[in-house]
Amino acid sequence: MVERVLPKLAIIIPCYNEELCIKNTVNQLLVVLDDLVSKNKITNESYIYLVDDGSSDSTWSIIEELHNANNGRVKGTKFIRNFGNQKAIMAGLESVREIGCDCVVSIDADLQQDEWAIERFIDEYMKGSDIVLGIRNDRKTDSFFKKTTAVMFYKTMNLLGANIPMNHSDYRLVSKRTLDILELYPEKLFFLRGFFHEIGLPTAYVKFDVKQRFAGTSKFNFSSLMALALNGITSYSIIPLRFVAVLGFFMALFGFIVGLETVYEKLVFHNSPNGWATTIILMCAFGGIQLFCLGIIGEYVGQLYREVKSRPRYIKDVELR
Repeated sequence: MVERVLPKLAIIIPCYNEELCIKNTVNQLLVVLDDLVSKNKITNESYIYLVDDGSSDSTWSIIEELHNANNGRVKGTKFIRNFGNQKAIMAGLESVREIGCDCVVSIDADLQQDEWAIERFIDEYMKGSDIVLGIRNDRKTDSFFKKTTAVMFYKTMNLLGANIPMNHSDYRLVSKRTLDILELYPEKLFFLRGFFHEIGLPTAYVKFDVKQRFAGTSKFNFSSLMALALNGITSYSIIPLRFVAVLGFFMALFGFIVGLETVYEKLVFHNSPNGWATTIILMCAFGGIQLFCLGIIGEYVGQLYREVKSRPRYIKDVELR
């Protein structure tokens, strides 16, 4: 068992147009922090760090109010524009590493994830785990469509080698040691769920229940979830490229066999083969497969293109510490 001192905990919250719920979320998390301090599980220097991902509503004004009212227990930063949820979480992780903490928990601004599970996260951290993943017990609060697509996402990622635990999103605790390793990874398009599995540090799992959203609506739609899935696949697996190579080989083999059969009928029976409709269908099918394969290759080329440009992951406008 790893002996650890009383940790300084940071809680990071990515926010995008969350004016309806952010104040309630922060106040509830402050209650959680106070409870953990009273139980002597974290230090009284623990704090909350909010990342405003370019909100167009009054989210940042509320964050400033919370910062001024809580004597530094609430910190935050504002992006100059919307960069996306994953980059907001990255900004939070990198910022609390600079400010100082022993471990950090990331949680959604809508507080659907059970905030009281943080105590169990801390318990696992004190036992020696550098990464503690929150696993939701079920998906009862999701629509049929979201539930189905989520299951497909996890199964596809695991099939392609990413091995992400089913029903884990971005509710997790990571240690300062993990943050130090994260700093060694320079890529701009980061898939955090894949990274925390890849590095292989001691990992524990905590199950929790999901609540109904307190206010507002989810900012994740089908297109953003699809973008997240594509980024995860192209970041942590080359299996689709191998699939394209194998498919191309069998397509070429099939074409060669059809060519031999055509030449045989011409030389032996002195006639051209029938079946122009079949030919048209095959041409359309192969054309579609080729475009699909080019699309897969294009995703990887696009990933390389964005990495080679080496643009910053995000740009901060204001920061409150």
